[in-house]
Amino acid sequence: MECSVKWVDGATFLASTGSGHFLNMEGAADAGGLNRAPRPMELLLAGAGGCSAFDVVTILKRGRHPVSGCEVALKAERADADPKVFTRIHYHFTVRGKGLKHEAVERAVKLSAEKYCSASIMLGKTAEVTHDFELIED
Repeated sequence: MECSVKWVDGATFLASTGSGHFLNMEGAADAGGLNRAPRPMELLLAGAGGCSAFDVVTILKRGRHPVSGCEVALKAERADADPKVFTRIHYHFTVRGKGLKHEAVERAVKLSAEKYCSASIMLGKTAEVTHDFELIED
């Protein structure tokens, strides 16, 4: 996996991923940012959410469970002093499906958290990571 990041101006940076995609990032206003792009730590959190949601959907689909939607809302706390690592992250999944079983969703969330989601497991080295979910019948 590869990525390069180039300083554009002020507090703005452009990332180029190995898969050929581009992504803007910007520092906070107190560091000269103009609020034109996400902060790098926001992207780290979003990446962890995407990784975990991808796992949950994939696990449910492979098990032939009738999943029709999945969202994850993350709330994180960071250390007060540098390095301001994440110290707590909570994932709240909202999973939709017709006849989807609670046990299947619980298993998918647990497998993602404990085995498959590289991003969450890596962040768990500095943060207390918790998960919960709600199941909505279609």
